[in-house]
Amino acid sequence: MKNILKQSLVIAALAFSTITLAQATTAIPAKTTAVGTSKNWGSVDGISMIGLVQGPSSADAQLQVACVFEYTEGDIHSAQALPAKVNGLVHLDDALKGELTNIRKSGQFQGHSLETILITPPAGSMSAKKLLLIGLGDRNKFTPDLMTSVGEVAAREAMRLGVTNFAFASDLKDAGIDSPTALVAGNVVKGIVHANRAENYLKDHKLSTTKKLEKVYLLAGPAFFETAGGGIADAISEVQKK
Repeated sequence: MKNILKQSLVIAALAFSTITLAQATTAIPAKTTAVGTSKNWGSVDGISMIGLVQGPSSADAQLQVACVFEYTEGDIHSAQALPAKVNGLVHLDDALKGELTNIRKSGQFQGHSLETILITPPAGSMSAKKLLLIGLGDRNKFTPDLMTSVGEVAAREAMRLGVTNFAFASDLKDAGIDSPTALVAGNVVKGIVHANRAENYLKDHKLSTTKKLEKVYLLAGPAFFETAGGGIADAISEVQKK
């Protein structure tokens, strides 16, 4: 009887160890992509859609676009937001010496849906010479569909400013929103393509003389690069058929 009981305890211990190991395995974070990694996910109408693992304060582009919600106290430092080490909005705020927070907290830029404001960063504070903020509205009412319009606004403003490339950061994860990464990235691409095609129509009818948009750098965090890339590639395939 003692031997049978001893064997049963050993089997139970082995089973528990197996379950614990399985649980630990599922808890291992997804593979991350090194900062600085870039990949051209495809081109639409002559615009290269390039994925880039980089923060908005460091991306090397003529124009940086960043998205922010209506201000709530300490939002980019909240428990729901990404840790400061990988939080692009925190890095952007640091680069601007707190002015990203100040301009939002003071109400100078309220972050209403599709509201924009153009900032000229101090020399040497960030890689891009211009920073365009686009509002996302109330964080509690956010839907991924909004990002199509956001991508459209970003591209229209970029072309109006006469740049041939810009970097785009949705900053949803940074702000603490658990958004569907692939869908958001794909919607941004669709908005950019729509804006560019509308601009091409104007050019064809002698109603615009803007420069051609050549590259868009779609920024993603190390943990979201591949997922975002899948959404970008799918969106490119979809819009190419239209």
